[in-house]
Amino acid sequence: MLDALTVAVAAAALALAAWCGFAAYRDQPTKDWHFIGMAVVSVLALAQLVVGIVQLGRGERPDQGMAIFIAYLVGSFAAVPAAGLLSLSERTKWGSVTVSAGAVVLAVLEVRLYDIWGG
Repeated sequence: MLDALTVAVAAAALALAAWCGFAAYRDQPTKDWHFIGMAVVSVLALAQLVVGIVQLGRGERPDQGMAIFIAYLVGSFAAVPAAGLLSLSERTKWGSVTVSAGAVVLAVLEVRLYDIWGG
């Protein structure tokens, strides 16, 4: 895995979590610019998914098993978009809380991906 990409995804996810958490603190729902932030984080997670699949295709193997690594890759890609979809159905501050929680989950998944790969 590319360590720099893992750190970038985790940092962007934590920034999104703080941003949406601040919006929730101010009793604001997710707004258009929050969705732009979610798109940026999702693109980073997509890049990581592609890099992970390419590395597996080149014959590199994670230390703790390929199936669990692929499951974590897919889960990390889906965490923020799923939270974004849920926030669309809840147009109150709880939508912002949902996105913030999804971004924290993504950051934790990044740490776990790093461990699974053998970091």
